Amino acid sequence: MATEEATGAGMPDEAGVEQPIHDLPGEETCRLILQKMLLIRRFEERAGEMYAKARIGGFLHLCIGEEATIVGATQALADGDYLMSTYREHGQALARGTEPERVMAELFGKVDGCSGGRGGSMHLFDFERRFLGGYGIVGGSLPLSAGVALAADYGETEDAVLSMMGDGATNQGTFSETMNLAALWSLPVVFLVINNQFGMGTSLERHSAVTDLSQKSEGFGVPGSRCDGMDVLDTHAVVSNALRCAREERRPQLVEAVTYRYRGHSMADPEEYRSKEEVEEWRRRDPINNFRKRVTEDGMLSDDDVEKLDSEAQKRIEEAVEFAENSPFPDLAALYDDVYVMEGSSPHAWWLVDQRSPETHRGEAERDAGDVAQELAEAGAAYAGEDVTSERRSRRTPRGDDQGEGEPAEESRDEEGGAD
Repeated sequence: MATEEATGAGMPDEAGVEQPIHDLPGEETCRLILQKMLLIRRFEERAGEMYAKARIGGFLHLCIGEEATIVGATQALADGDYLMSTYREHGQALARGTEPERVMAELFGKVDGCSGGRGGSMHLFDFERRFLGGYGIVGGSLPLSAGVALAADYGETEDAVLSMMGDGATNQGTFSETMNLAALWSLPVVFLVINNQFGMGTSLERHSAVTDLSQKSEGFGVPGSRCDGMDVLDTHAVVSNALRCAREERRPQLVEAVTYRYRGHSMADPEEYRSKEEVEEWRRRDPINNFRKRVTEDGMLSDDDVEKLDSEAQKRIEEAVEFAENSPFPDLAALYDDVYVMEGSSPHAWWLVDQRSPETHRGEAERDAGDVAQELAEAGAAYAGEDVTSERRSRRTPRGDDQGEGEPAEESRDEEGGAD
């Protein structure tokens, strides 16, 4: 329920983006675009229901309202291009071609999920489709995007990178650092700012002195442009041109897509920072409804065609939920998979040492330890209850009688504020 003090980002006509009219593509392309946007919308709606029923744990960030930005941008990618996103990335995975069954299973934390049940909602990954994941740290994926672009350039490929971020990420230090290096090294990367008007619950004008975010990269040598993120065709046109410049001319680009999310920052968001009137005004520019109206009025698709696409999307999502329900959870022993460097591998590395146990043991042995692991845990708990201060101190005592080198003794560490 919005409070009287709630201040939003304003109405659509105040967002400061033009609304150019683009020619419709062919019938099959229109069908594909609408099919993808409907699939994302129905997936997100069902995911929200599953979260409310406690079938999905952790956080859940829905992209309802941003479908045109996602589909328009990803349609501009070549098969070999890379995509990186924020933690609001269900739609990106679906648009790139990841099966909704695998995405839903990942949200459920199941073994058949696209990240093996390890990533959940915020960390989807599909290397086969070169979707290199969602990232839970705001702006955290930007340096990684530059790294992937550097690898593509170093390998002399024609691949480019599309790196998506929220408006709040433009205030992070990683933003300026990455823009500088991307321009300095002439990397084939396009940064797409999904400006949904809010950094969590803080409206754009309250967290950024410059509200035209396309300008924020100019000073680092990365040209910026804007598109109407509620218009799938405008987004596609602007991102396509940006990718061309990045790929062919080796000039990194930034695109700001002005859009809006209809749901809160996450499912736990009470949305007290914006009014119902503002949300309803933006809903009048719903990207799916407007594109549907355009293609039916122009005779590209019929109302029956659109209804059939919607029914197919809903059926596919129901199948995805059933798939996720039937998929097993990962075995608890799988917690140790892909964590330790196995014996005989290169490079050599230290094994895990559990100081609570009477004797150290290799971490990978936990998988088959069975009752032994339980016995070690019980013995470790008893061991931790003993007076082991002198032993721990001896392990921290620096080398040499004069204590002139090595790590400070425990007393010194306490004085420095660095005690365990």
